[in-house]
Amino acid sequence: MKALVLTGYGKFELLDVPLPTLQPGEVLVRVKAAGICGSDVHGLDGSTGRRIPPLIMGHEAAGVIGAVGEGVTGWKAGDRVTFDSTIYRLDDWYSRKGMYNLSDNRMVLGVSCPEFKREGAFAEYVAVPQHILYRLPEKVSFEQAAMVEPVAVALHAVNLTQVSLNDTAVVGGAGMIALFVIQLLKRAGCRQIIAFDLDPDRLALARKLGATHTFKAGEIHLSEEVKKLTNGRGADIGFEVVGVTPVLKTVIESVRKGAQVTLIGNVAAEVELPLQQVVTRQLKLQGSCAICGEYEAALDLIDRKLIETDPLISAVAPLEEGADWFNRLYRREKGLMKVILKP
Repeated sequence: MKALVLTGYGKFELLDVPLPTLQPGEVLVRVKAAGICGSDVHGLDGSTGRRIPPLIMGHEAAGVIGAVGEGVTGWKAGDRVTFDSTIYRLDDWYSRKGMYNLSDNRMVLGVSCPEFKREGAFAEYVAVPQHILYRLPEKVSFEQAAMVEPVAVALHAVNLTQVSLNDTAVVGGAGMIALFVIQLLKRAGCRQIIAFDLDPDRLALARKLGATHTFKAGEIHLSEEVKKLTNGRGADIGFEVVGVTPVLKTVIESVRKGAQVTLIGNVAAEVELPLQQVVTRQLKLQGSCAICGEYEAALDLIDRKLIETDPLISAVAPLEEGADWFNRLYRREKGLMKVILKP
């Protein structure tokens, strides 16, 4: 089969590789659409340590079952499916507690790190366990289904957060996950959704998708602007969706006392934390890791058009053009958001 292989940092090659070997309980999926994630782009230069070459990346995908392995039940060749990005054991302690995203020895599709390596979906076929499969609604396209993973990541973060009707939320960042967070907060009944980012085009898209107020980072003192909109208190909830110190500090400064701040972004392995502000203002900080059962709800939201994915898709291209699109995303080409590759 053809696969887009990261053969060295900064270098992709379209290669002929063997079909994946099915283990018991696995299915072979013929990939119809696979999205390039920001984490894939960051892994291109080796800075994350989670894309060690050689590797087939790709964990946001959808397709058609081509074959089923030993012991698979309830699925057959021809079924239209998508799948979770996390591969976990059903008998893990955390899985049994309903926290499979935290399970020991879990793996992520398209990731290679010192702990594990699992080939991903930038290929004609990918093998996945049947228990991470989800059936596609009839009206959801493969391209839309390739967006379910980031929608589910955003949904997991919002579900972890205590959101009340009429709340004011501040969202640090206006990238892919942040734009889905904004849409979900709107659906949850937030009265004001305040977003900030460096990119004016992304801020314009944030306004289109539900943000009530947007600000370009660095041009204003955001916490003061938020206080003007909230009777001097600050936002009720905050989301950090980048993972760098300046954004985290700005979100913390912009929420009210006793507020909850959910951390999603993790571009940097370590950030500075304004500890005294967190303690003296009794803030609640929590991390949100990946997905934990939100796929079905995310598919339903897309199917009922309660979440928009199409405005975030910048291009749909054949797999053989993948290297070029990766480089364009890495260079932060203006106007690019989500690129979907079709093997």
